[in-house]
Amino acid sequence: MTDYKAPVRDIKFVRDEVFDFPTLWQSLPGCEEASPDLVEAILEAMATLCEEELAPLNQSGDAEGCTWTDGVVTTPAGFKEAYKKYAESGWPGLTSPEQYGGQALPPSMESILNEFAGSANWAWSMYPFLAKGARATILAHGTQELIDAYIPKMVAGDWTGTMCLTEAHCGTDLGMLRTKAEPNAEGSYALTGSKIFISAGDHDLVENVIHIVIARIPDSPPGTKGISLFLVPKYLPDADGNLQPNGVSCGSIEHKMGIHGNATCVINFDGAKGLLLVKLIVVLIACSPL
Repeated sequence: MTDYKAPVRDIKFVRDEVFDFPTLWQSLPGCEEASPDLVEAILEAMATLCEEELAPLNQSGDAEGCTWTDGVVTTPAGFKEAYKKYAESGWPGLTSPEQYGGQALPPSMESILNEFAGSANWAWSMYPFLAKGARATILAHGTQELIDAYIPKMVAGDWTGTMCLTEAHCGTDLGMLRTKAEPNAEGSYALTGSKIFISAGDHDLVENVIHIVIARIPDSPPGTKGISLFLVPKYLPDADGNLQPNGVSCGSIEHKMGIHGNATCVINFDGAKGLLLVKLIVVLIACSPL
């Protein structure tokens, strides 16, 4: 659909008359600057982005699809340019903490952007949607050192993220996963295994993809009680901030009807360095924002 028109009038009615979000926003700590004029400007900018940049790429992106050549994934024409405009306008950091470069606005405001973007171009929108879930997971479970190293780049939109759960032999029965995480001497882990159906798993929109991966540490209990959660970047930043390969590769891309513009990947981990987020998850909470 290339003639998408954001339902601004309907959103305003629900926002103002049904939920009275403006009053709520003014009452939240740190959101005092969310004035009516600012809120209206953000809403109009959201509509413009989705109508003029994302919707025109919906049909063409699905027709062209992503391509995989010798491990390199390329998104459809226009996707990279649209993402650059999205990131440069500050949309990835709309609700992220200010100390990491975000704007600290209420998540309910971002839900409007999610509605517009998903309706205009679902395949494209999955790239920032998955990144949002990865950011939230790192902020909730990462050490301060990890947060400082990864969140500013993700808030700026320079890096995106994923969640890596499903494996070929077990589908959604995650307790059967085989991806293993062997402890390294310095406290990190070496992850080996393969994940399938990883949405936005690899692409050319950004320089680095941060994977949130479930794996099993040796001697952990069977089933879901033995699952742990790791941060595994495609490229590891060194002490100078330079990116180094980390044993993470895209083995192939799947073809899901209607979202060919999103790279649904097989992601292989070959001794990739992983940083522990949560050890032995008893109740698995998926990091997807969807």
